[in-house]
Amino acid sequence: MPTAAPKDLGPSAHVDHWPRRQLPPAEEWPVIRLDPPYDYPATLNAAVELLDRALTDGHADRPALITPDGNGGWQHTTYAELAAQVDALAHVLVRDMGLEPGNRVLLRGFNGRWMAVAWLATVKAGLVAVTTMPLLRTKELRVIAERAQCQAALCDVRLADELRLAAESPTTLRDIRVWGTNDAEGLEALMAVPRGAFDAVRTSRDDVCLIAFTSGTTGVPKGCMHFHRDVMAMCDGFSKQVLKATHTDRCIGTPPLAFTFGLGGLLCFPLAARGAAVLVEKATPESLLDAIAQTKATVSFTAPTFYRAMSLALKKEPQRWRLPSLRASVSAGEALPDATRMLWRETTGIEMLDGIGATEMIHIFIAAAGKDVRTGAIGKAVPGYEVAILDDALHPLPTGEVGRLAVRGPTGCRYLNDPRQRDYVKGGWNLTGDAALMDADGYVFFKARTDDLILSAGYNIGAPEVEAAVLQHESVAECAVVGVPDEERGQAVKAFVVLKPDHEASSALAKQIQDFVKATIAPYKYPRLVEFVAALPKTDTGKLQRFRLKEPK
Repeated sequence: MPTAAPKDLGPSAHVDHWPRRQLPPAEEWPVIRLDPPYDYPATLNAAVELLDRALTDGHADRPALITPDGNGGWQHTTYAELAAQVDALAHVLVRDMGLEPGNRVLLRGFNGRWMAVAWLATVKAGLVAVTTMPLLRTKELRVIAERAQCQAALCDVRLADELRLAAESPTTLRDIRVWGTNDAEGLEALMAVPRGAFDAVRTSRDDVCLIAFTSGTTGVPKGCMHFHRDVMAMCDGFSKQVLKATHTDRCIGTPPLAFTFGLGGLLCFPLAARGAAVLVEKATPESLLDAIAQTKATVSFTAPTFYRAMSLALKKEPQRWRLPSLRASVSAGEALPDATRMLWRETTGIEMLDGIGATEMIHIFIAAAGKDVRTGAIGKAVPGYEVAILDDALHPLPTGEVGRLAVRGPTGCRYLNDPRQRDYVKGGWNLTGDAALMDADGYVFFKARTDDLILSAGYNIGAPEVEAAVLQHESVAECAVVGVPDEERGQAVKAFVVLKPDHEASSALAKQIQDFVKATIAPYKYPRLVEFVAALPKTDTGKLQRFRLKEPK
């Protein structure tokens, strides 16, 4: 069976070899299986496959992007127009900014045409895309820029202030260019200079093309390094073989392009299938339903909590929305409750396509669609992947027993210079941190997380990071953060706070702490519940016992 290990990597087209030097040592890699259709040619540029090849295949005049026009309507950008914009920005990256293949570019913006162009141009120029969420604050941006050693950034002018503050500290980030401005040095002006087509860098299939950051339980971000072939593998795997995306599809949803769930579902999948990406900056359940109806979107991507809210909106106003175009709904980011699945089916007639993926694996590796859906199960391994339930000694468990979910296939975990690689990859398996069981037919049933990661409305939130922010408040002596069940969000972040002697508990103080956290780290991470306690449960050695805070009272 074909495999790829560090010693098998093809010659790199990178001038800056820093990315490859950050890859884990050979003995810490997972098994990578590259059977067809994952046996890509040695030279591979993901942007060429997603965009340029669409032109040669005769799709130049088809819509590639559908975005709000600012006047209540929708703008259609064809494949030919998108390619021209990508080439113009690639020239800016190389000629005006002086970047070389292998350099890292931090991308910061809302879902929209500019983010799509920025990501594709970065990849086409042989650079490494480091896409960040709009909600991140200065401190978080600084850590990511330093961890990935980003030399430059492309940013929405509305989000530039926090990024510029992040660049003020000692960092490699030396050049920040913005879009959404009339400035002579703005990206619009630079891209207006006629330069013609851009010759894509002939990258290796094994060259790093993106570093996706994910928050772990320690609060220290882990950078997941993915190759050009990994981008194509998620398209040829889940999208092509389970979702069965085609050129008639229009994909819409809520996950940011900084999440690989969003990058795949809302950009790479539709482009790979020669369909269209419908990109909206921000969405409420009602506005997403409006957008689906107006753009005739066919596939939606969001978290279970959003589907539940959309279902309730549809039930409340059944005459307001007609969704005849919608053929598939993909749920990921957190466990899908059967009640939400049934509610969505009742209101739309669509059977939810559930999936489990990981930033470390780039996208979904277990899923089921249509008649293959089984009640209570996530699904089966996406073709090309192998899934197992293992005990702590990495031995397979009998059918029906709960153990550690393990996976291997055409993609796998490669952390950026991080000792936690040894925790995620063991014995050639990627260990996702999930507890699950498998039935005799290969269906996987999710049971729980095996760590303290809080999954809230599709976001991964590390408890220690929230604790660190709460502890910076002047009134707080000690703090412990856990995830508690929440009907709408799956889990809600709850902070147990021990106050300093000169402060008194009150609802006003709780709100003050919440607002403080929102201003310190990404707002979605703030504790929605704050409980003041006299002391926190600890072991005799002083170690916090979070599990005791989760116990029913």
